[in-house]
Amino acid sequence: MKLNHLGNDGRPVMVDVTEKKDTYRTAAAEGYIKVNEKIYDIIEKGNGAKGDVLGTATVAGIMAVKKTWEIIPMCHQIPVGGCNMDFELDEKEKLVKCTCTVKTTGKTGAEMEALTGVSVALLTVYDMCKALDKTMEISDIRLLEKTGGQSGTVINRR
Repeated sequence: MKLNHLGNDGRPVMVDVTEKKDTYRTAAAEGYIKVNEKIYDIIEKGNGAKGDVLGTATVAGIMAVKKTWEIIPMCHQIPVGGCNMDFELDEKEKLVKCTCTVKTTGKTGAEMEALTGVSVALLTVYDMCKALDKTMEISDIRLLEKTGGQSGTVINRR
């Protein structure tokens, strides 16, 4: 299989989607950040020194989804129809799980947008809490599923 972001001469190219038909597409991604007990309590209560950590991370993730095409070199600008950021807290493991779901109708998918949304949301959690602990760990960022387009539905099960 040939990588579609490389031309015949091996140089980078943007995939030409001009002739593709618009279709309804979705993508969902997830990732985690492990924090210490003090940070977990601040996140759970929503009272960090810099404000509501998950509220800010939600806005940052959505903003990143809308700007993915500006930071990932070969991404197309897509019309983001909807974006949802969800967070789940695991008290026992001191984990914050972030899930980003993106919806669009267009010529190309929303996988990169969902992955970027999760990444930036988790980086925002780190940024807002780093004064208390610089050993937080972001991990397991992955595509959960995507629908639409030529490859149809893809579900990434563990």
